Amino acid sequence: MDLSAVIESLLFASEEPLPSPELARLIRARLAEIEDGVVDEEEDYGKSAELADDLKKLTAINDEAVIEAIASLNRKYDRGKRSFSIIERSRGWKILTRPEYGGFVRQLFPGLKPRRLSPPAMETLAIVAYRQPVTKASIEHVRGVSSDSILQKLLDRELIKIDGRAELPGRPLLYATTEFFFEHFGIKSISELPNSAELRAVELPEPPGQEGGDATQGSDEESDGEKQLVLVEPPVEPAPTQQPPPDFSAPES
Repeated sequence: MDLSAVIESLLFASEEPLPSPELARLIRARLAEIEDGVVDEEEDYGKSAELADDLKKLTAINDEAVIEAIASLNRKYDRGKRSFSIIERSRGWKILTRPEYGGFVRQLFPGLKPRRLSPPAMETLAIVAYRQPVTKASIEHVRGVSSDSILQKLLDRELIKIDGRAELPGRPLLYATTEFFFEHFGIKSISELPNSAELRAVELPEPPGQEGGDATQGSDEESDGEKQLVLVEPPVEPAPTQQPPPDFSAPES
């Protein structure tokens, strides 16, 4: 039994992802229990003590040792052509099925059909992801249309969340991405988004009014994905002044 096997057992048993520091902490805590003679009734103390001695040879159970052990496990899985691997997500490491087997696993969850996002929703989500935390007024100023319905649908799908209020007049709400966003797109952080550093460095244009003011025109409807613009009636020009017709009945002087 080695460090890789211990980590594999922890990840297999945990329902939630485990970050490297937490894995290292759990292992150190168990080693301390073995040193103090704390062993379960069904556990062989001799084997536990032998395991503790083997792990102590690593000098210290730290993040680097955990990451190296996980890499060793993944190499083992690759050689054995296993259907799963250990993947790091935003909240930590987790044993996940490989993508090529996803169609089979999906049959276990017929009610969880993947839903695609419409172009307006993807556009709004991209602004939130790259510029979070961001106000609705800023989003609408960039897009040029009202985003109330789109933001609500992204909130309902748990891809974005309300992340406090901005220190601006009116204290507008701030929007940011959720942990489910990272899980959905298979990334660990915002820095893994394409061109993240460049796009986050670009300054957004400031909205001219307060949130909820006349900063935008039109609205979004996700059903057709088109931007609906408000039709403005042309101004009514005043009629030209009518000059009285000349009086040809008067004699010429």
